[in-house]
Amino acid sequence: MSPRARRAMSSTWSGEPADPRQHAARFHRESDRRRLRAMATALAGAGLCVGLVLGVVGLRVQHVRLSYRLDALRAARLDLEEARSRLHVELASLRSLARIDGKARTELGMVPPGREQVRLAREFVPEAGGMAARAPLTASVEPDSQPARGSR
Repeated sequence: MSPRARRAMSSTWSGEPADPRQHAARFHRESDRRRLRAMATALAGAGLCVGLVLGVVGLRVQHVRLSYRLDALRAARLDLEEARSRLHVELASLRSLARIDGKARTELGMVPPGREQVRLAREFVPEAGGMAARAPLTASVEPDSQPARGSR
């Protein structure tokens, strides 16, 4: 039988060792500082890695969210551009002189005036000696001929 087995058999059932030196060695435990430091370093490194991975995942989620928003904004812009072009076409058709003339004739009963219905004012007839005959063909303003502002 080995010495270790003999010592184990010689101990009492109450848990008391037969040798008093064995009792002190049993409960004494030295902590290894290098091992604790290595575990703390490993834990800090693992925490840093987890933080980096979560940061990258968060950035990727934000990127995807912004991509969806950008696609929605592009679709909305295309819809607005189509509506704008439709409104430009509608505006051009509403401003059409042919449409206005047709509506004036059909809905309001208007007709173009006859020659005897048109009379020009004397001021606008060059042969009548009105203001139109005295007005120069080009407009020019000379600084000496202008009256001073505020004086009458």
